[in-house]
Amino acid sequence: MKAANLTTNRLKKLRNTAASPYNRGVSNLQQAALYCSLRSDTGFSPEITARSMSELKPEHRLIPFEASSLPPGPWLVFAPHADDETFGMGGSLLKAHDEGRQTHLVVMTDGALGGSTEGLVDIRKQEVQEAAQILGIDSVDSWQEPDRGLKHSAQLVNKIMQKIQRVGAASVFFPGPLELHPDHRHTALLVWAAMQNLSKEAVAPDAYSYEIGVQNPVNLFIDITAQRTRKARAMAIYASQNDENNYEELVLALDKGRTFTLAAAVSHAEGFYRYSPEQLQLSLQEVTHNIIDLYF
Repeated sequence: MKAANLTTNRLKKLRNTAASPYNRGVSNLQQAALYCSLRSDTGFSPEITARSMSELKPEHRLIPFEASSLPPGPWLVFAPHADDETFGMGGSLLKAHDEGRQTHLVVMTDGALGGSTEGLVDIRKQEVQEAAQILGIDSVDSWQEPDRGLKHSAQLVNKIMQKIQRVGAASVFFPGPLELHPDHRHTALLVWAAMQNLSKEAVAPDAYSYEIGVQNPVNLFIDITAQRTRKARAMAIYASQNDENNYEELVLALDKGRTFTLAAAVSHAEGFYRYSPEQLQLSLQEVTHNIIDLYF
């Protein structure tokens, strides 16, 4: 540990010395001394690290710098719980409705563990219907799987496949793979399996993951500046959940943060990842690892 820390500290000093405009008079001597010290003590070669650093991908290879147009419709959104569709992509759903796209929603679980309110399951079913009216969603299905009880099953994968085909979806949405709640990740895996099966039979719809509670890999932003106020109104419908935490504030903060690389006129944006047909041939775990590897 001591040798590793010493190497790290010396490398930092080497970098800082080379970069500082105040040390140019002695930087060559200092760099040479530090370089020799690093090689003799550890066998470590600073030029290898420098070369690796210079090969790291620039920002625009990792994240979009402009908002995109909406994916083609009809849309089919799979939400683990009633509210995830609104918190995650409510602005985009509103924008899709504004532009005349059909949108459909499947709520996977009953949401029974989302609080201690009596009659919570029925309350959440009512809330999602009210939110769907604001968002302009054309149809809502509540499949009532047990909250925190989603599991991979051939029956559920087939049910998802049938729903995709029945709707005639051109774009299918599911939670991002780095979401924290296990139901979010199970939903992603279930829809991924269904999409893989469909791709073997015919051309599958476009696959998109969306963010709900945390940042996930993204390669597409939808500008929801004009829809932000209406999204906030739809989020307010979910009183049963907003009483549990300040979800509305957290979601808008996530949407605001996603404008970091966008034009100043974009006040809020929602992030998505569009998967290629080639990626759909791999497991979602492998695809996610490949995306993370782009950073290094």
